[in-house]
Amino acid sequence: MAWTLLVLAGLLEVAWALGLKASEGFTRLWPSLFTVTTMLVSFYLLAQAMKALPVGTAYAVWVGIGAVGTVLLGILIYGDSASPLRLVSLALVLVGLVGLKLAG
Repeated sequence: MAWTLLVLAGLLEVAWALGLKASEGFTRLWPSLFTVTTMLVSFYLLAQAMKALPVGTAYAVWVGIGAVGTVLLGILIYGDSASPLRLVSLALVLVGLVGLKLAG
């Protein structure tokens, strides 16, 4: 159950990161409310997952899901660079996350 909460928290981190861009510096009401709400829920789920998971693993996986998801959606939605070095770097982050899961 803790891993499910952690994955959901990570996906919500992607949502609030994209919401930050959509809020245009918290100058747009609805994207700003969406961003703050998803931040709070993401932090809550992370805190619940940390009750059962090691703090370092939980935090690294949360950040990793958020970073990889945000970069991928940034490429797909906003046309961010998809250079080979960026994609290889993302793959390395994923390998690190799998390693943390397997080591725990």
